Amino acid sequence: MEIWPGGPYPLGATYDGSGTNFALFSEIAHRVELCLLSEDGTEVRVPMTERDALIWHVYLPRVGPGQRYGFRVHGPYELSSGLRCDPAKLLIDPYAKALAGAIDWAPACFSYQLDDPDARNTQDSAPHTMHSVVINPYFDWQEDRAPRRPYHETVIYEAHVKGLTQTHPDIPEEIRGTYAAIGHPVMVAHLTTLGITALELMPVHQFIDDFALVTRGLSNYWGYNTIGFLAPHNAYSSTGERGEQVLEFKAMVRDLHRAGIEVILDVVYNHTAEGNHLGPTLAFRGIDNPAYYRLDESDRTFYKDTTGTGNALLMRNPHVLQLVMDSLRYWVLEMHVDGFRFDLAASLARQFHDVDRLSAFFDLVHQDPVISQVKLIAEPWDVGPGGYQVGNFPPRWTEWNGRYRDCIRDFWRGEPRTLGEFAARISGSSDLYETDGRAPYASINFVTAHDGFTLRDLVSYNEKHNLANGENNQDGDNHNRSWNSGVEGPTDNAEILAVRSRQQRNLLTTLLVSQGVPMLLHGDELGRTQQGNNNAYCQDSALTWIDWQGADGELLAFTRSLLALRAAHPVFRRRRFFTGQPTSAGVPDIAWLRPDGSAMTDADWGASSERAMAVFLNGGAITELGLRGEQISDQSFLLLLNPGDKDVDMTVPNGDFGSRWEVVLDTATGLPVDDRPDISLHAGAFRTVEAGSVVVMRRA
Repeated sequence: MEIWPGGPYPLGATYDGSGTNFALFSEIAHRVELCLLSEDGTEVRVPMTERDALIWHVYLPRVGPGQRYGFRVHGPYELSSGLRCDPAKLLIDPYAKALAGAIDWAPACFSYQLDDPDARNTQDSAPHTMHSVVINPYFDWQEDRAPRRPYHETVIYEAHVKGLTQTHPDIPEEIRGTYAAIGHPVMVAHLTTLGITALELMPVHQFIDDFALVTRGLSNYWGYNTIGFLAPHNAYSSTGERGEQVLEFKAMVRDLHRAGIEVILDVVYNHTAEGNHLGPTLAFRGIDNPAYYRLDESDRTFYKDTTGTGNALLMRNPHVLQLVMDSLRYWVLEMHVDGFRFDLAASLARQFHDVDRLSAFFDLVHQDPVISQVKLIAEPWDVGPGGYQVGNFPPRWTEWNGRYRDCIRDFWRGEPRTLGEFAARISGSSDLYETDGRAPYASINFVTAHDGFTLRDLVSYNEKHNLANGENNQDGDNHNRSWNSGVEGPTDNAEILAVRSRQQRNLLTTLLVSQGVPMLLHGDELGRTQQGNNNAYCQDSALTWIDWQGADGELLAFTRSLLALRAAHPVFRRRRFFTGQPTSAGVPDIAWLRPDGSAMTDADWGASSERAMAVFLNGGAITELGLRGEQISDQSFLLLLNPGDKDVDMTVPNGDFGSRWEVVLDTATGLPVDDRPDISLHAGAFRTVEAGSVVVMRRA
């Protein structure tokens, strides 16, 4: 075999058409071997004798796509110093662009004896671990162009690759649960007819199943257990795992882009799948443990954990920051994705101990000409001290607005809460985002997400039902802000079923008329249930897959009409916050009204007993220019909200707001907008708003 020196950049395995360059960072290694694996399990070890700026590298002519490989790193193993080099373990390339196989959790995966953590385990892990794969980087994108929709025109759909497609009867069985299924015309049609503009995929970076879950016969279904930050998850490929998963992922993105749908990835850069000090030696731990991980200063045997997973990446180390930034750029430039949702993003801001919005990570993102221009969505919390950071991320960032979720749930379940906060949430949460120059679309509004109840379960259960997870129902949130509508779980009671249906419509309507960016959880438009499981992270079964055969067609039609209404009217998706001040026509851009049509008073805002209210949205007050310079104006709308348990007669406000109004939506009836009866009311007329319902009216 010919062995050339190669170069230290780029890191990972890079095929150039003639051969492959391999480069690996390790500051603590004494010696590194590149291991080439053949089909029969034979391993050829190639010494990486070249070392520049802490990067070990070699170039191998005639080694190309499909070649499996790994590294063996020779160096110190001193636990109290945080040093864990172990050449008996075949290590995954942190920059691998594809991975093959799976971890079988044999004792050889660990550097210690499972029954004696102080004793070394020198068994070879190669037959039991995943193998990195050299890929072919070339792909026919066919003039692919990113949709690049502005935030205020965006509707996000959070989905799981397998859960979304596994049971769809019109998708070929052999590709269900894969990237190919997401890009199938049937799935693309569902998303486009629903009104989705951005598909946010739960983790597709290569992840592994946790040892603890495997021993219970479960799996890490959600995928928040990353081991490869540049590799698409191999189990989601229908065509193979020797690089075929890369091509299939790219084809999926290309198909979604053709339909005008952006692709956003849920990314997990806060920790890795190697876990705590008793975890396996798979990659980072054996390459350079103190460089990659936050270690306990008093005893570097142990890890500092702000993620609840056993470890946290050391976000002040330049090589960790380089890995994260290289990964992000790779997914944008080579895989053509359009944005990222950062899991436990507060952990990424912990350069030292506290969450710091001026940390190196945010500086790098802000100045990067590629990453700064895509959608950046933070899950603005972690489990460390001071980790809840909603409203505190820098400009250019948007955030999952957990305060929106909690407030809207409380409003519709009748929990005493001031109307002032509800008003702030549906009008864009200016109290959280306006002071640092951000806009309403900094708020990613959601009522449900993967973590928690589905929409149907939110109105069907008061308590979590997680026994199937094998943790004695101790996992998952105990405070769900849910209401079972009178009976816990399944029921044949027609009245309760009607209440549940109306509550789902109320929550969807509120979400889609709120200022900010709405996010729907996959299957909520179809009435998907997880039977009360609010933490189904380990359930790869019919419990978590969408039941397409049992879909709620009426709810789907209603949701489609809601999204069409939002898309047609800019007044629901403003780019600037309301001011509450009169316009040139003498009418404010927004007005908050009592049931009798008069303006809300200070006493009304603080009251929790009188909850019915009306909201006037002035479509003529959108003093904005469109993306092409056109003046934007719209019709005005009136929202009549009654979350109480009694019908309320509400007065259509006086002629200053409008002389005649037409009803376009009433959640009490459940009819889609297009199927509404022709009902119009004059100023001063009464409209009965049924208990627990919303009426949306448009100025005629």
